[in-house]
Amino acid sequence: MFSILKYLILILLIIVLLPVYLFLSFLVILFSGYPVFYVQKRIGLNGKIFRIYKFRTMVKNANKKQIKLKYLNEANGPVFKIRNDPRLTKIGKFLSHSGLDELPQLFNVLKGDMNLVGPRPLPVYEAKKINKKYKFKREKVRPGILSPWILGGYHRLLFDEWMKSDIAYIKSKSFIYDLKIIFKSVIFLIRLFLGTVKESFGSLKLL
Repeated sequence: MFSILKYLILILLIIVLLPVYLFLSFLVILFSGYPVFYVQKRIGLNGKIFRIYKFRTMVKNANKKQIKLKYLNEANGPVFKIRNDPRLTKIGKFLSHSGLDELPQLFNVLKGDMNLVGPRPLPVYEAKKINKKYKFKREKVRPGILSPWILGGYHRLLFDEWMKSDIAYIKSKSFIYDLKIIFKSVIFLIRLFLGTVKESFGSLKLL
């Protein structure tokens, strides 16, 4: 019964957000062309590989350019992250910094590959490099769109701190705990969105 209710709420949420999906898709097409979505293989529950969906934020050949940009990597450990990545398109930078690029992952939740809350799924090539003591524990639960890691500092955290945050979440996981994370994340994402809007308009004024 709870599972059915969860999917009904999820479908309703997607329907409500449909105008947002259409508008953001239009912006991606207008400013950077096709494709609208970026699809990447990630590691999920029990090590299963699935395809994650995001609004495309980077130039079309971004993966090929990553090797040349390794010296700019701002994250430690096996992950790759540059806040002001030169591969970001103009609209892509806004989507990435505001978190709106992650909205298509609601369809991953609908498919059963992800939950609303859980450890963030790593790309296959990054997941293979992490310590096994973290890897096996993280893969015992479905990955999520939201996680305590995001609230705890995101990529400002050391990779080891990120992994420990995920393990702590898995040990404390409960329905009530997930609701608290969702509530805090909504507030955080609203602030993030408003901050990104302010930053974007500030850049336009400077121009």
